[in-house]
Amino acid sequence: MRDRDRVVVVISAYNEAEALPSFLAEIQNSFTAAHMPVSIVVLDDASTDGTAAAAAEFARVVRAPVNRGHGPTALAAYGEGLRDAAGVIVHVDGDGQFHGDDIVRVALALDDADADVVHGVRRGRTDPWFRRALSGLVRFAVLLLCGRSVPDVNTPLRAYRPATVSMLIQAVPEGALVPHVHFSIAEARETLRIRYVAVASIPRRALVVQGTMWGDERSRQVLPPRKLVRFAARALVELWRVNVVTMGPGSRAKVTSSPSVRD
Repeated sequence: MRDRDRVVVVISAYNEAEALPSFLAEIQNSFTAAHMPVSIVVLDDASTDGTAAAAAEFARVVRAPVNRGHGPTALAAYGEGLRDAAGVIVHVDGDGQFHGDDIVRVALALDDADADVVHGVRRGRTDPWFRRALSGLVRFAVLLLCGRSVPDVNTPLRAYRPATVSMLIQAVPEGALVPHVHFSIAEARETLRIRYVAVASIPRRALVVQGTMWGDERSRQVLPPRKLVRFAARALVELWRVNVVTMGPGSRAKVTSSPSVRD
């Protein structure tokens, strides 16, 4: 990492007051240990549990006036990263399912591999089976759209240069439900240099197993919540409309081979 580069870690969060303090402290400590200057911005999606107050000790907090959902909040987080004027923008979700040291590794890989984007590819995921099944379905859809397999198509852990983020945001509709999937498709179509870094996926740092955006149940569900099913259906329609109907088949021509995952 060049000395002139400062990292901004942008975090989208909804009702993560329980998880955020330890997660943010770990991120700060990991970057400090790596001698990398870092700032942290938390986008609070109108949480109802004191998320903003929990994050304020470690981060600049931007609170949305109304709940918008994960996709629009993630896009807003990238926007705040651009306004921060750092040399590297790293996005991660606020549920704390990554180690701070792995977040540092993803940031470092942007320079080490001379890449345009680095994806943190989750290993050992502990999400419920229906979340993993949904990710596999989306990965297959992206393969059909781009002719290219993306190892973890919707990973929330990514590192970018500001210019790349600006370009990708232009390719995503305002209010997109699954901006990271759109990013992955745009990255393939623009033949960006993508580096995949294997990272550990750990349990959420809170009592709610499946994530508060899908409900408040505190035990692992056997069947997917109806809210998740409705979201998945809307997301697949969005992917079809944006990347097939709007973009057209000609936009799928620029595809290159994918680098292997680095441990």
